Amino acid sequence: MLQNKDNFLSNEILINNVLCNYSIGLSKIECIKFKNSDKHRAVYKITDILNSYCLKKVYFNKAELLFVYSVVEWLSRFGFNTPKFIPTKNHSRFSEYDGNLFVLFPWIDGLKLDYDNINHVIKSAANLSLLHQYSKNFYPINKIKARYGCDNIYISTNKHFYELLSFNNSAFKSRDTFSNVFIEFFLTNIKLSDMCTEIASSINHENLSISICHLDYVNKNILLDKNDDLWTIDFDKCKMDYCAHDISYYLRRILKRDKSLWNLQLLKSILHHYENFKALNLDEYKYIFSYLCFPQKYWKISRDYFKSSKKNHCTEFVSLLNKASINSEAQLNFANDFIELIENKFKVKLKKNFRF
Repeated sequence: MLQNKDNFLSNEILINNVLCNYSIGLSKIECIKFKNSDKHRAVYKITDILNSYCLKKVYFNKAELLFVYSVVEWLSRFGFNTPKFIPTKNHSRFSEYDGNLFVLFPWIDGLKLDYDNINHVIKSAANLSLLHQYSKNFYPINKIKARYGCDNIYISTNKHFYELLSFNNSAFKSRDTFSNVFIEFFLTNIKLSDMCTEIASSINHENLSISICHLDYVNKNILLDKNDDLWTIDFDKCKMDYCAHDISYYLRRILKRDKSLWNLQLLKSILHHYENFKALNLDEYKYIFSYLCFPQKYWKISRDYFKSSKKNHCTEFVSLLNKASINSEAQLNFANDFIELIENKFKVKLKKNFRF
């Protein structure tokens, strides 16, 4: 019998208290994912004689779960490939045991998206565009409040820009090993931060399209089945948000990889295939630029170090900062090329007198 770390969710508990609520047979339970944290979650593969299923313990409340259910149902109506919730015997959308919520889906047999396969990447870009296009008029089921994101990207980039300046002052005062590495890469990264802040400041957020956004649209959640059909799974983080945010999150995961590192041609190809279904305007391009080109890792590691009272792990921080900064120049070159791409596409002038 499979047990987890705290002896919860044993096979016996699952069978007698959760799976008994569904009209399925049972021959095997396999734990696929388990995370024992404040947001305790688990994923199981359930197999009977004929079919396989995915049983998931979710980490959010009923209202949020019903919002996710609404999203999946809405997209499915348009023929968008995402596994639907399997109802319980009493037609509920979820099962509940000991204050925990469980949902059951058909198991999708498929391989996760291969970022090194350009056809896969292009296909996934078009699929994300369809997701956004299908959901432009979305509304959740009755009395369920929609999750909303739509944060102002200028507010965060501007805040982080000034934090980097503050960290630089701290680094010159300290001059420890981490500070020296921070200073070594500071000029390149503050240039990136400056560019992103200035361009984000000119975004008209009213021009940003809002739709259902997956917000974890990465290869582990994008599967290709035996017929080469693409399936999108795990909408746990979905919200109503700016489409540009969803695109940017997807792009950053691809463009930070060694094999596709800050590849402008790949960016152009992805955006081209996305725009075959849904055009992007100037403000959405500015958003994508600000999201992609901000030195997120450099800022985050530096924040964690300079704001920590425990700097006894300096060696670990140094290693992380070196790794995060080694491609800073490549990112800066990409940023300059991306600005030129936007200027040529929309016949505008974005290059200003940046502060750095």
